[in-house]
Amino acid sequence: MTTPATEEARTPEELVRDLRALGISEGDLVMVHASLRAIGPVQGGAAGVIEALDAAVGPTGTVTMLLGARDDWDWVNSRPEDERPALLADAAPFDPLTTPAQPDVGTLAEVLRRHPGTVVDDNPEGRFAARGAGAAELVADTPWDDYYGPGSVLARLVAGGGKVLRMGADPDTTSVLHHAEYLAEVPDKLRVRRYRKVLGPDGPEVRVVEALDDEDGIVPEADQPATDYFALILDAYLATGRATVGRVGDADSHVLDAADMVAFGARWMEEHLPWPDGARSTGTATGTTTGPQTSKR
Repeated sequence: MTTPATEEARTPEELVRDLRALGISEGDLVMVHASLRAIGPVQGGAAGVIEALDAAVGPTGTVTMLLGARDDWDWVNSRPEDERPALLADAAPFDPLTTPAQPDVGTLAEVLRRHPGTVVDDNPEGRFAARGAGAAELVADTPWDDYYGPGSVLARLVAGGGKVLRMGADPDTTSVLHHAEYLAEVPDKLRVRRYRKVLGPDGPEVRVVEALDDEDGIVPEADQPATDYFALILDAYLATGRATVGRVGDADSHVLDAADMVAFGARWMEEHLPWPDGARSTGTATGTTTGPQTSKR
């Protein structure tokens, strides 16, 4: 019996060629969503992918990724607010420099967080990592509350002419659409208050973070399509032909203009949220078949 040959790992230089063909250029500001499994074997593993991203944007460019933060005490935020501070008494405090990335964002984000030269912001909910020429400015003095809204990394990405690079990423992970949620004129947007133990100037303390509901959606679940609306928005945007489409390694990939995607997403939300009565399970906005709702974080 013949054993199938192992796929030969690509070099970072080969990935750079793929990224160039997709429209990533020197000097670009790029937000990355990626599946290492979809990209396939790369020399150096995740570090090799980071090397390719650094080379593609060059010494004047900037790469950023959403990290979030691993939180083994997130269950506390499902309890009544007056109980939460006491329940967090034994929780390990969030440390922006050492707390791992939220597992759902993928392996590449955690490797990038730990890679030499990467800087991070200090928000336990909307923490970003960045590297390159504009990294420090991108993540400096970001808002504590409404961390995807005005003044956020996402707002700066849009204002700076940034691009969104998706390499085999799940369709519901286009985080720049969280900024669109702030801009969309949708009535009665849902907000959340999350309690987190963090390292304050005098040691561990419990702080509250307030924001639009970026986990379950800005309208009640009954008023949302059954498929995550970020996936529907991405599907509709790709159908316009305004994204660049190609492959990076083995991964089906896209490059989106961040400002255009946010404007498109905000308009979509204004037109479709709350979801029309009786249309929730049909996927009528895009003609797609719908599936279960999933978290957008």
